[in-house]
Amino acid sequence: MTTTMLEKDVPRETSKSILAGRYRIPTIGIVLVVTLLAFEAMAVGTVMPVTARELHGLSLYAWVFSAFLIASLLANVIAGGWADRAGPGRPLMTGLVTFVTGLVIAGTAPAMWVFVAGRAVQGLGAGASGVAIYVLVARVYPEHLRPRAFFALSAAWVVPSLVGPAFAGLVAEHFHWRGVFLGLIPLVVPAMVMLIPSLRDAGGGPGDRRDSGDSGGGSDVRDAGPATGGLRAALRGRGVAAIALAGGAGALLFAIDHPSLAVLPAAALGLAGLAFGLPRLLPRGALLLRRGVPAAVTMRGLMSGAFFATEAFIPLALTSAHGFTPTQAGVVLTFGALGWSASSWVQGRADRPHRSLIVLGALLTTAGVTGIAIGTPVYAWSAVPAWILAGSGMGLTYGGLSVLVLNLSAPRDQGANSAALQISDTLGGALAIGLAGALVTGFGADRLGPGLASAGALTVFIAVIAVAAAIRVRDGRERRDA
Repeated sequence: MTTTMLEKDVPRETSKSILAGRYRIPTIGIVLVVTLLAFEAMAVGTVMPVTARELHGLSLYAWVFSAFLIASLLANVIAGGWADRAGPGRPLMTGLVTFVTGLVIAGTAPAMWVFVAGRAVQGLGAGASGVAIYVLVARVYPEHLRPRAFFALSAAWVVPSLVGPAFAGLVAEHFHWRGVFLGLIPLVVPAMVMLIPSLRDAGGGPGDRRDSGDSGGGSDVRDAGPATGGLRAALRGRGVAAIALAGGAGALLFAIDHPSLAVLPAAALGLAGLAFGLPRLLPRGALLLRRGVPAAVTMRGLMSGAFFATEAFIPLALTSAHGFTPTQAGVVLTFGALGWSASSWVQGRADRPHRSLIVLGALLTTAGVTGIAIGTPVYAWSAVPAWILAGSGMGLTYGGLSVLVLNLSAPRDQGANSAALQISDTLGGALAIGLAGALVTGFGADRLGPGLASAGALTVFIAVIAVAAAIRVRDGRERRDA
């Protein structure tokens, strides 16, 4: 793997911590950015009932989430290619400015359709920022520090997961729901300022001599300018596939949310968009679980689908079938977040994210999801140990897969493969949640038990496929020995 300028300048023995020396400021900046994105993601669900009532927009409720996910998919693709060609700096800053613009639109929205538009703009910003952060990690940190960097990214979700929903509810109840969005804006600026020096050091794309030492393959981008040339090339190369994928996901989610013969054309259009876009945006062989990066990318989407589709319906199952209060149901989800954080720490301390940790994580998540599906209907509090297992499995695999994909990727492919991880993540979670929701609602409110059971069977099936994908993942040692 090509060594970056920063890796050459800093000997391995002096780079023991991501909070030491030149890594301190970029680490704090990255963690702050991810924390803010995570807080908004965890808070929006809490304030949505109040927002929908005030803006008289209950009919557009689901699209508040769908618009964000679809826009994120589009931004993932464009930002990945842009970062490969021009470096992570401009995609990250553009993404953060776009995210802030979306916060302003949503926080000042006079009508529900404007709020949905604001959420779509937020999705563009969050999608671009997420991919650019992955590339920034690859450019700033040497290989042996990347597991700790991704542990820090996972840890940045812990506090938002624990306090985000409750804090957002307090703001909405005692101040106004608009404060949840507008109050984040002043916090984004310090994070942007902290990252500027690191973005300069990260340099441009692989054509930049500072990064790769390669004098060829990229002169056209440099001549056009790293900002405009890189963006135009990204749009030209993958823009059509990105639009097809985002549009297909939106059409399919609409059809899933409104099951009837009338939406069959929308479902067919959605499947066609996915069939066109996915092979062009994921690594070759991803859908066939080809060994290495393709299997890792697909596994990430399967893990997200199994975990987040289960998580979405745990509160419903506990409150409807066992009489839990929302606070008690939230405690169960909190235990999952703690399990995720603890195992992320374990993964981050490993010298190298061996495949054994990836396989173990998939097995733990499968056991946890199965425990929720089978044990929770019998004894409600069995959800606690089950969800700790599921969260622990996600902590072992989530950051580990990110590190492996970056380590196995050539510098010119880091942005595209990081984007593929994000695409797989978003699409896997969105489609699994949509399918599980369709099963639950298909049985009706008076038959909630069978509906939840069928949704549980779906998530267990997805998790089992994730285990098969984990076996196809290989680590850096296997690559070098090959």
